[in-house]
Amino acid sequence: MTQLVKTDKISLEDLALIKISRKNLDEVSFLMRALNTIGTPIDQGLELLPENIQHKVSDTIQKALQLAVKANLKTLRPEKRSLPSSNLTYKLATGISGATSGFFGVAGFTADLLFSTKFMMRSIMDIARSQGEDIHNIETQLACLQVFALGGTSEYDDELDTSYYATRAALHTTMNQASAYIAENGTKKIIETITSQTAAPIARLINQVAARFSVQVGEKFAAQAIPVIGAVGGASINVLFISHFQKMATAHFTLIRLERKYSKDLIQETYEHLQLQQ
Repeated sequence: MTQLVKTDKISLEDLALIKISRKNLDEVSFLMRALNTIGTPIDQGLELLPENIQHKVSDTIQKALQLAVKANLKTLRPEKRSLPSSNLTYKLATGISGATSGFFGVAGFTADLLFSTKFMMRSIMDIARSQGEDIHNIETQLACLQVFALGGTSEYDDELDTSYYATRAALHTTMNQASAYIAENGTKKIIETITSQTAAPIARLINQVAARFSVQVGEKFAAQAIPVIGAVGGASINVLFISHFQKMATAHFTLIRLERKYSKDLIQETYEHLQLQQ
């Protein structure tokens, strides 16, 4: 009964948003399941690849996230905060990248991942802005990075068997350390040192996010490694990929906005109570 009384404090409109967000965060979409299905036969054999290729994929993910943290701040203006996010624009950009890399198969994967991750980060930031976040605030930038660690808890996504709030809790300490480090050293210095070990708290956060992001990148790599995929398939895979993270970002920043409106504890309790009702 206590849960019901607390839930009554939330408007019906906001309660509906929590339900939609929970569904989108905890369930892998049909399209992402299709991508996983394409990639699984090869993905199961990725561990058999030479270590230098495994390291190259891992290093590319790290570099992609490092560059994503640095990029795109100047072109997203805070005064446009109330406008909807430009999801289609970023889908087109990543689709073009996938089409181009599709001509080169695995050889084009590195360039494609660097480019598409940069635009996914920009899209995530644009979604954050549309939800009322100040994208020039360091906490917002780190919350955007956090989206790459979000997967799903459905039966189709066993390797990411972690709930939304559990993922946030797992990243909480590292994010706080990164935020404090940036506040102490200044954004300009962080941009200059982000690829070096001198920015240790930032590196730890990126490593932690990359460990989760790599599961989904592995499926993308596996699917794009199929020779017959080609340019059209490469574009389609990228559109599926960014669509997934746009959905994650929308749910993530919707919940953060509601946490500011009510409280984190109330929104989390309501979110988890809805899970139990399913």
